[in-house]
Amino acid sequence: MPALTELVRAGEEARLVPSFPAVTCPVQANMTCGALPSEHGVVANGFYWRDTNRVEMWTAWNDCIDRPQIWDRLRQWDPSLKSAVWFPLHSKGCGADYMCAPAPIHNEDGTESLWCHTRPETLYQELVDELGHFPLHHFWGPVANIQSTSWIVDSAIRAADEFRPDFLYIYLPHLDYVGQKQGPDTGAFSDSLVELDNEIRKLAQGLSQMAREDSLLWLVASEYAVVPVDHVTFPNRLLREAGLLEVCQQEDGEYLDLRNSRAWALADHQFSHVFVQNADPQTIKQVMDCFTHVPGIARVLAAEDFKRFGLDHPRTGEVVLVSEPNSWQAYYWWQQESCAPSFARTVDIHRKPGYDPVELFFDPGTKGIPLDASLVCGSHGAPVTDPAQQGVVLASKPGILGKSQLADTEIAACTLKAFGLPVVENQ
Repeated sequence: MPALTELVRAGEEARLVPSFPAVTCPVQANMTCGALPSEHGVVANGFYWRDTNRVEMWTAWNDCIDRPQIWDRLRQWDPSLKSAVWFPLHSKGCGADYMCAPAPIHNEDGTESLWCHTRPETLYQELVDELGHFPLHHFWGPVANIQSTSWIVDSAIRAADEFRPDFLYIYLPHLDYVGQKQGPDTGAFSDSLVELDNEIRKLAQGLSQMAREDSLLWLVASEYAVVPVDHVTFPNRLLREAGLLEVCQQEDGEYLDLRNSRAWALADHQFSHVFVQNADPQTIKQVMDCFTHVPGIARVLAAEDFKRFGLDHPRTGEVVLVSEPNSWQAYYWWQQESCAPSFARTVDIHRKPGYDPVELFFDPGTKGIPLDASLVCGSHGAPVTDPAQQGVVLASKPGILGKSQLADTEIAACTLKAFGLPVVENQ
């Protein structure tokens, strides 16, 4: 990545250790809050709201984050500092001065209309007039590619030129696609690095035209490392076999019955939150016994373990299942493909009670998503036990990072210190 290398040539780098669970939403919250899920409440890429018996995947607004983020702290320190936040998860409604995040309009007929949530509200229409709509269908799924990242970069440059923020936080999602679909140790993944590097070059050139080069500080952080996987487990199927999970039959297949299930799993890459009805101690023990010797499951965590991993929060399931590094967990609960609900074969990230990387594999023959979880070649999320699971953080100037290895929760402090804020631990 020559453009990235040149961007930070005069600076420094460190290994970045993502906290568990090492998936997008928790890690981004760790970085921007300087805290773990036990404090900010983002325990997975989705939430099970017990009070309404509802699963929410990917759509939660910023009020799901219970701690102030970098832009909130900057405003508290100096109200004249302006922040722009571009495409991180859970950013809709955040306290930044300027922001842009995908917010498609869900129509009554089941279709979606392209749109983004922006501040100011009129900004997205201006971006559409100049750049066209954000290519949402290239953001995730079988046709995901560099087009979405390229639009994010172009729109960020345009907004930075107009608003001149003091702090710009931008999420470039491109490396997730190929890593999970074809594996992180492939030529296709190397090609995606080249594509991303070209966008970083464009971003750097665009922003350098607006300010003196020596006045710009770049901090570049990976969220986590995608690792190869060759195994998958199905927690909900095992809970069903144990008589703990219930389904309800509908016209288009079996649906998960959240209300009547004694236990069910919200699967998310290499871990699952298992929610136990009424937190019944006997059922919790039964769940733990059920998974203790299951191939692919490295750890079965309960309440006494959560504090160690920073997961002691009311949104955490009663049991958390952790995968071996070479394995991941699929949300499927049906025992036969013919019983799968219709949405299982579609790109439908909001209706599925769990994360589904199989959506990356479109079958032209059936015009749908295959129900073969063994196709997935890369995953992430498990606790870091090997250097291959670590990422990297880079700074364009020396004296910013301070050491050779950082936790994701330390990124906020590095950023705030660059603005002169006195950073107090756990604040």
